[in-house]
Amino acid sequence: MEWKTRVTELLGIQYPIIQGGLAYLAYAELATAVSEAGGLGQITAMSLESPDALRAEIRKVQAMTNKPFGVNFAIGQHGRPYAHMVEAALEEGVKVMSVTGGNPAPFFAQLAHTDVKTLVLVAAKRQAQKAEELGADAVMVVGQEGGGHLGRDDIGTMVLVPQVVDAVSIPVIASGGIGDGRGWMAAHALGAEGIEMGTRFIATRECVHASSAYKDALLTSSEMDTTVIKRTLGSPARALTGMWTEKIIGLEAQQANYEALKDFIGGEANRRFIHDGDIDHGFGWAGQVTGLIHDVPTVGELVERMVKEAEVIRSGWNFGK
Repeated sequence: MEWKTRVTELLGIQYPIIQGGLAYLAYAELATAVSEAGGLGQITAMSLESPDALRAEIRKVQAMTNKPFGVNFAIGQHGRPYAHMVEAALEEGVKVMSVTGGNPAPFFAQLAHTDVKTLVLVAAKRQAQKAEELGADAVMVVGQEGGGHLGRDDIGTMVLVPQVVDAVSIPVIASGGIGDGRGWMAAHALGAEGIEMGTRFIATRECVHASSAYKDALLTSSEMDTTVIKRTLGSPARALTGMWTEKIIGLEAQQANYEALKDFIGGEANRRFIHDGDIDHGFGWAGQVTGLIHDVPTVGELVERMVKEAEVIRSGWNFGK
């Protein structure tokens, strides 16, 4: 079966499957594997310390695949400058860039008059409409089931995606709670023209920067084993439940401000868990889809399985025949 949508046409990919930005995890090995499997792999730019480091990561992907890939810019990291990182990606010939968090207007201003395809992660209809006004080529819509940073309104993927589809004319990519062919086809039924997956791609062999403890936690956790932190800061985000997230929730209950929370919610605490496997002194982002994760395949095996699952469903959508 062919999987032609506006998303596959826009990005030049075989399947409308996009790998999420995945802070501190989305590097060349994972991005290349997803692109080679027919989707769109992405590098996480703002987890790298400098433009030179980003250039090196981009060149690694370019050396391993000639298929399309993207660079993700998580711009909401407490005012960290990013224009020099975008410039490095432009100079390296990156053709797809995505942006998450923060105000994307400066991002689009910098990319004006280029041929870069742009994707924006949104968590509300109004954000999607603003992204379209700014010139986004597509929006990735994340429901409250997703891992990492979410919207403030607690709207699920099932409700949010069709709302956005009705509100914009550009392609919509569904995210949040998707981890197999069933979720993929459900997204299409809602009007989306592609999917983004984050948590599911962490539990793959090519996500080499994720510790075995992190992957094991994804395998053994259910959909009930995630917690939304940072609500009191206005930037809710879903992580695996553990001792560290319980400390964060306790501090938030005491109305702790950002200064009191920053050592608990920052990148160092995140890396202690996801890189070092220190589950008692750090945290790892994860969506409710963790309840559907039962193995750690290669990316190629995962995508192939999803395609087979989706094809069975798609071929059965001949209700009257």
